Amino acid sequence: MDILQAIVLAIIEGITEYLPISSTGHMIIASSFFGIAQEDFTKLFTIVIQLGTILSVVVLYFKRFFQSVDFYFKLLLAFLPAVVFGLLLSDLIYSLLENPITVAVSLVLGGIILLKVDDWFGNSENTEISYGMAFKIGLFQCLAMIPGVSRSGASIVGGMTQKLSRTAAAEFSFFLAVPTMLGATLKRSYDYYNAGFTLSQNQINLLIIGNVVGFLVALLAIKSFIGYLSKHGFKMFGYYRIIVGIALLVIHYFLRPLTVI
Repeated sequence: MDILQAIVLAIIEGITEYLPISSTGHMIIASSFFGIAQEDFTKLFTIVIQLGTILSVVVLYFKRFFQSVDFYFKLLLAFLPAVVFGLLLSDLIYSLLENPITVAVSLVLGGIILLKVDDWFGNSENTEISYGMAFKIGLFQCLAMIPGVSRSGASIVGGMTQKLSRTAAAEFSFFLAVPTMLGATLKRSYDYYNAGFTLSQNQINLLIIGNVVGFLVALLAIKSFIGYLSKHGFKMFGYYRIIVGIALLVIHYFLRPLTVI
């Protein structure tokens, strides 16, 4: 991986992490395009640069992270399902990451759901989240273990099934990303070092660049997303997912087989 590739991947991560279009899917597509998807450092890089996007949420919602003890317990309760299913299904998750068709199909199916979610659940004015609601949103987030589903998309839809407003559901999804992505980063880093790999100075520099770029881009993406979502809903994201998913299927079956990560 060179600096340009690191910057491009970080921009993609910053844009897609909090939008309901699947950051994992887009990172798989981009790294495959660069021909570096199978490199062990690439797999580490795409996870570790999430630290930058985590920081963007903390900066934008700084006061909210100190609002009450209940806030942390609700986040913890929502985070627990990801811990349990992540540990139990880690081998299956890794195998799914190696299948680009999984990404394409997930993008299409998720897109169809986003086209309908506003009609199904409307745009409630409710912004209060109970412990039970938090846990159910956490269960929805587990669907994002399937590449292409979208962590933010799954948790936002989960929030809307609990009668939360679009904005409240999106913001709780942002908050839930902090422990979830931090946990994923620590787990992937441990696996990387446990496998006997070490980081060169150049790779450390790439991780620093990736986190800085991801942080700056995510700041803009979150602000833009909340403003758009409150006014227009999810349909644009649904159409986008369907178009990208179908394009991937066409490329794979009619042009050339897609490489795996």
